[in-house]
Amino acid sequence: MTFDTIIVGGSFAGLSVALYLARARRSVLVLDTGLPRNRFAAASHGFFAQDGSDPTAMLETMRGQVAVYPTVQFRDLKAMDAAHDEDGFRVTLENGEAVTGARLLLAFGVNDILPELPGLAERWGKTVIHCPYCHGYEFSGKRLGVLNLSPMSAHQATLIPEWGPTTFFLNGGTIEPELAAKLDERGVTIEHELVDRLVGEGTSLSAIRLRNGVEQPIEALFIGPRNRFNSDIAERLGCAIEDGPLGSVVTVDEMKATNVAGVYAAGDITRMGHTVTFACADGVMAALAIHRSLVFGDQPS
Repeated sequence: MTFDTIIVGGSFAGLSVALYLARARRSVLVLDTGLPRNRFAAASHGFFAQDGSDPTAMLETMRGQVAVYPTVQFRDLKAMDAAHDEDGFRVTLENGEAVTGARLLLAFGVNDILPELPGLAERWGKTVIHCPYCHGYEFSGKRLGVLNLSPMSAHQATLIPEWGPTTFFLNGGTIEPELAAKLDERGVTIEHELVDRLVGEGTSLSAIRLRNGVEQPIEALFIGPRNRFNSDIAERLGCAIEDGPLGSVVTVDEMKATNVAGVYAAGDITRMGHTVTFACADGVMAALAIHRSLVFGDQPS
């Protein structure tokens, strides 16, 4: 069987595509590894009518709703490779099986490259966070920190005082005088000493211990880690990829089409701003574009 569309990735973007294509009565295969990026967070914030919901439960509900449509199939397998085929595209799965589809939607997402700092990984998504709009409100008025990881970190440190008193941990790095002056205007304290570890009970955070032995009281740490694609299929297909400040991005047009005919992409792999709302909106746009390409006969070349 050749599916109208194969979707690589069954999180918020991928399931949004599947829903719209299913409602257009098109055959869809969703390939998913069950490892969404936000699985470390207990709650998702800022999504219409779902503020504070468990993101895992949201995905389970959505998958159940999509699965009701008879033209949708799910395979909990990783896509290992993809190539042009006489029927469109041939996708090879991790078990060696191959499936074919007339169109291909890439929504395999990214994963974060966390700094190797003792106490950080186990607090990721709890008290070590990256998006203030997603998680900042829950730490309103508390002692906040920003860890210097890249040139983007100073920008992050300038923003975070909106939620509480902020310390920018340079961690042995340097800062331009004009940036330091801007942070001072925002009331940000700059700590130059190297960071040794994060301190606190369980996943809570009470302090950052510096290399000199001093512990700086803190209750949430914001970081902007680099990220990487969960799959190399975009590269294998020849999709154009741009370098962003925190990671690579698949180049798409306003309809989420890549430069490879018949291949579309949505979600975190296509943009620098990462939220559930953006992912779902990208998925809807991609689904409309895919369906219209199927209706009007735009064929992969």
